[in-house]
Amino acid sequence: MRIGLLQLNPVVCDFEGNARGIVQACMEASRQGADICVTPELAVIGYPARDLLLREDILEKCMHSVEHIARETYGAGPLLVGSPWSFQGQRGQVFNSACLVSKGRVKKVFCKVLLPEYDVFDEKRYFCAAEAPGVFEFKGKVIGVSICEDAWNDEDFWDSTRDGNDPMQELARQGAEIIINMSASPFGLGKHRIRQAMMGSLALKHKVFFMFCNQVGGFDDLVFPGRSMVIAPDGGVVGRGREFERDVLVMDISSPARKDIPEPDFEAPAEAWQALVLGTRDYVRKSGFSRALLGLSGGIDSALTAAVAAAALGPEKVTGVLMPSPHSSPGSIDDSMQLAENLGIKTLTLPISSLMQGFDQALKDVFAGMQPGVTEENIQSRIRGTLLMALSNKWGDMLLNTGNKSELAVGYCTIYGDMAGSLAVLADVPKTLVYDLARWLNTRGGSIIPEGIIKKQPSAELRPNQKDLDSLPEYDILDEILRLYVEKRASLEEICARGYERDVVQKVMDLVNKSEFKRYQAPPGIKISDVAFGPGRRMPLAARCLI
Repeated sequence: MRIGLLQLNPVVCDFEGNARGIVQACMEASRQGADICVTPELAVIGYPARDLLLREDILEKCMHSVEHIARETYGAGPLLVGSPWSFQGQRGQVFNSACLVSKGRVKKVFCKVLLPEYDVFDEKRYFCAAEAPGVFEFKGKVIGVSICEDAWNDEDFWDSTRDGNDPMQELARQGAEIIINMSASPFGLGKHRIRQAMMGSLALKHKVFFMFCNQVGGFDDLVFPGRSMVIAPDGGVVGRGREFERDVLVMDISSPARKDIPEPDFEAPAEAWQALVLGTRDYVRKSGFSRALLGLSGGIDSALTAAVAAAALGPEKVTGVLMPSPHSSPGSIDDSMQLAENLGIKTLTLPISSLMQGFDQALKDVFAGMQPGVTEENIQSRIRGTLLMALSNKWGDMLLNTGNKSELAVGYCTIYGDMAGSLAVLADVPKTLVYDLARWLNTRGGSIIPEGIIKKQPSAELRPNQKDLDSLPEYDILDEILRLYVEKRASLEEICARGYERDVVQKVMDLVNKSEFKRYQAPPGIKISDVAFGPGRRMPLAARCLI
């Protein structure tokens, strides 16, 4: 039996385009000899569709689309299509479903059992849970159908299970010889190692072929890596889909050709780079844009953002804007121009000295007798933000924000200034990883990011001789404290027990808590860590945080 895994990149609510993509991939797999095909989870509408799933007209379009796909694939073998589904006579009850279509009709519908509601997931808001998964027979084999989270509750692998509910165990009890898992499992650094180990463990435990078909593409703040897999009953991977791109993987499980399949590159910079490029490309494209612009400061963050944008969109579609002030060093300007030349992107220079003078004049009487300080520094940043937004509005280019996770965490950024933008490419990339990515990129593609940018002391250049370290701990210390506090939810005492100075930890935690209001108004970022700022971390604004 040949099974085709259709690793697709849908667009949320593009029913015509998504259906066309499913049909084309199904026919492509059929030409390769596939007897049966599988799409990712909710491929008809795209995942996550969020509150669009609360609209009855959207749900009706989903089901009509499934019926259309069934008719269009009449000449192919059976197809499992991921879609929301409501059963006749059960109005208001919507299930995350796998629809088995064959010979132009919907033959059977299988529904998701486990509905995640942690991190970025909120499926109980939209779906009802099925009591149990199901199986069907095809070509003499019993095939079990599961959807994403249904595979993530094995008590032997995790040493625990929620409510004793293990859909994989139930499928085995029903005699499944092949288990298909239709997924929209997001990217996270190092997550694929865990996913592969878990699914290998399931295949070995239940002595089944495990077919994992995963969505690919960027969806708002999330990136889906693809990396679909076929795992043999001995737990070994015998087939693998491409990383971070569409793919059609057809595997003959009757006699799988076991090859020496290279594992993906799990090195953090390599994984992060691919995720950032795909996330940026799809966010821009799926939002209806084709071009982007960003501010080039001569710093490492804007340099890396420009490199990502050039790789994602093509250098001819990216503009870097230099906005020097009296505090900008000649080196920063020269480095920015060298970076732009290396990347092949266009540049535009808009000096802001006269605009700063205009603000000083307008505020002279109001601020009389008061010393210049952070207020005036922030005005510089807001001038730059205004200019960038003006260019974005006039040209129709998407403005990319260049701030990193470390700065966003501690509020080392100016609201309505350098926080402007439609997408914060590096919002989930700590400063230390920014440097690792820059060095990795240079070893991979030559000297793309000038060494002067990598070696210089980080600075916002909003006052003479300003350095980030004037206000913040060393970034290797800061990033580890932030990882423990934000991602691992460690307490003050737990972090100090790791050997960090109490005053430093206290200061960092205070900065994180006091900056929550800024993050509520920040542009969306591309999630690559266990816990990113945004939907996966929901904190109150008006609160007294206990540390």
